[in-house]
Amino acid sequence: MLKSLTIQNYALISRLAIDFSGGLSVITGETGAGKSIIIGALSLILGQRADAGAIKQNEEKCFIEGLFDVSSYESLQSFFAEREWDYDAQNCILRREIWRSGKSRAFINDTPVNLNDLKELGAFLIDIHSQHQNLLLSNNRFQLQVLDVLSGNKALRDRFQDEYRSFLAIRKQLQELREKAARQASEQEYLLFQLQQLNEARLKEGEQSELETESETLRHIEEIKSGLHLIGHRLSNDDGGILPALKEALQTAQSTGRIYPFSLGVAERLQTAYLDLEDLLSDVDSRQEKLELDPERLQQVNERLDLFYSLQQKHRVHSVEDLLALKNRLEGQLQEMENDGESIEKLQRQLDNAQREMLQLSEELSETRKSTAASLEKQLIGKVCVLGMPYMQFRCQISGKEFPDATGADDVSFLFSANRNGELKPVAQTASGGEISRLMLGIKALIAGATALPTIIFDEIDTGVSGETADKMGSIMHAMGSVMQVIAITHLPQIAAQGDTQFFVYKDENSRQTETQIRRLSDDERIREIAQLLSGSELTNAAIENAKQLLKK
Repeated sequence: MLKSLTIQNYALISRLAIDFSGGLSVITGETGAGKSIIIGALSLILGQRADAGAIKQNEEKCFIEGLFDVSSYESLQSFFAEREWDYDAQNCILRREIWRSGKSRAFINDTPVNLNDLKELGAFLIDIHSQHQNLLLSNNRFQLQVLDVLSGNKALRDRFQDEYRSFLAIRKQLQELREKAARQASEQEYLLFQLQQLNEARLKEGEQSELETESETLRHIEEIKSGLHLIGHRLSNDDGGILPALKEALQTAQSTGRIYPFSLGVAERLQTAYLDLEDLLSDVDSRQEKLELDPERLQQVNERLDLFYSLQQKHRVHSVEDLLALKNRLEGQLQEMENDGESIEKLQRQLDNAQREMLQLSEELSETRKSTAASLEKQLIGKVCVLGMPYMQFRCQISGKEFPDATGADDVSFLFSANRNGELKPVAQTASGGEISRLMLGIKALIAGATALPTIIFDEIDTGVSGETADKMGSIMHAMGSVMQVIAITHLPQIAAQGDTQFFVYKDENSRQTETQIRRLSDDERIREIAQLLSGSELTNAAIENAKQLLKK
């Protein structure tokens, strides 16, 4: 519900503040007084594009703010939470600021937002309806929504939409997996070839470094044997070898030790050195005897190393360990490809099940719509016939879709003729602006009690209507006001008299410039204003009495 509207420096308005209440509020005033200006300002906080030319002359900035009670819209709390906006059910503030430079800012509860956010929230809060804004009734999706509201099938519709979203998610996942499998199918043979090469190489960790060392040894075998022979000769040669000389020094130290104890320590250390070198000589001799030139083994080692180097170059790695890691990855990829086939089969079964459930729910949803269509036709004809279209025909045509979408398996089209024998055609093709206005009024009246509707503003939809028809329109609006907030801008006394509250828009030309003003009328002021609407330029006693009767009625 719109609780208040504040407008500053917009068009002919310097500052204007209006407090609204529930029920039916009517706004009257002379043509050109500025009623459309108020609607234009309200449209700005509902996300409409701004025109800097609408800023009041000699001002740099205009400001529009609306205060709303959104407590009846249960879904809005999660709507605010998803966007991390402050939520206050009783005091939701939409604000718009526009500068002459063209700059514009929008706020929801003092949080800066973009126009799409403002428009999306505004759709929950205000529905401005005029003869020039009837495209909604020509929209098949809106027609379907009307039928669903009257069907009371929200729980079933929610179940269907959950199942439909699940169906789409599985179908997308399956499609992506199939595309992936198709791409990988061409790679599988190559991956298998690569893996086979690596398996045939019988790779082992550390083997490359061992073979490289062995290759180096085999290629320098003679040089190594000569070196070892020289080491053995230097250790054991009787003529100047280390071991004979060390043995002689040991014996001397042992002999001297009998008369000089220090030499005993020297002898002990010499004994240790002699034993170590003797052991070393044994190792050198043993190794020298084992080393033999083996061209065949050298060829085997080099061939094995060439295989390693070739594989490393091919796969752009640097070691056998890298090749082993690649081998594990290839095995993993091939296993994943095999698993993808199983996953595709599993997802296909899930998709088949989801589709069956979704189609079953869409059929149930269609039944609720078909069972409500006849009732909608009868009720709407009853509502609208009394609004000056006594011979109207109306049909809610339901046809099946080839495959369900998010709304179900049904296409809905409202067919209309204003004449008894006229051909029924889609509303957009046959109804005039005034006829669509009355149809929309009847539809909104039907669904007003079935769901939480936004505040509806009827902007002079009564153009071309008078007398009893105007009185019926007023009655419908007043009845709607018992379950929602209705604001009607009107020139008709029959409608103005049925308002719970009445506002008067006028031009104040007493100041230096003309300005639009609005005020809430007292009971006496309402009598005079409605009498003025009845009598025209000259206010008569008969008009005043007639106005009193209208208000009393």
